[in-house]
Amino acid sequence: MNAPLPQGEEKTRAVTAMFDAIAPRYDLVNRIITFRMDVGWRKRTVSDLALSRRSIVLDLASGTGDLSRELRARDLEAISVDLSEGMLRADRSGVPRVLANALTLPIKDGDVDGATSGFGLRNFSELPGFFAELARVVRIGGRVALLEVATPDNPLMRWGHSIYFGKVVPVIGGLLSDGAAYRYLPRSVAYLPDPDELVAMFRAAGFPDARRTLLSGGIAQLLTGTRR
Repeated sequence: MNAPLPQGEEKTRAVTAMFDAIAPRYDLVNRIITFRMDVGWRKRTVSDLALSRRSIVLDLASGTGDLSRELRARDLEAISVDLSEGMLRADRSGVPRVLANALTLPIKDGDVDGATSGFGLRNFSELPGFFAELARVVRIGGRVALLEVATPDNPLMRWGHSIYFGKVVPVIGGLLSDGAAYRYLPRSVAYLPDPDELVAMFRAAGFPDARRTLLSGGIAQLLTGTRR
């Protein structure tokens, strides 16, 4: 618990191995630890993407394909992209699957209409490069919606959330899946920059209207932006 968090390529390898390990029970644990709130968060993510039918959307760090399923349900052409083979094998969304690093996508410039990511930001090896890659592959006028965990602003809410996220979630994860992975989960929030810095980084990459919306009292956040 006190060891430094991995960085760079070491982080990429560690995160990939971790998600390979937890893939079989990833959906079950997510539903339990979020009290199924994650289902509503994903619906909100796709809704705020605000793209027309048949638009092509990359679901980055797609995991088992929850967001891809929601995209498909909204008649959008989703492509599931993840660096974890275990997660892609567990993907039952029925959309095309691609094994790739979100920082070096095998996609031509401006070739997609939009992109989503669910809880992936803190797991990328670096965020400026990720935002730059989004700006490269998303066409002008395209949309991006990124769902991530957050720390509540309200002091009482923040205290309660820290107890649950830092103490209870690792126990649940250890009982149902991989204990080490779910001990990493609360620590990984440290990878996220200050909210204002995060939005500024997103805007600077080519999404000047980027905004941040807090969900469920501030325990989750949604970043949205239009490629300009």
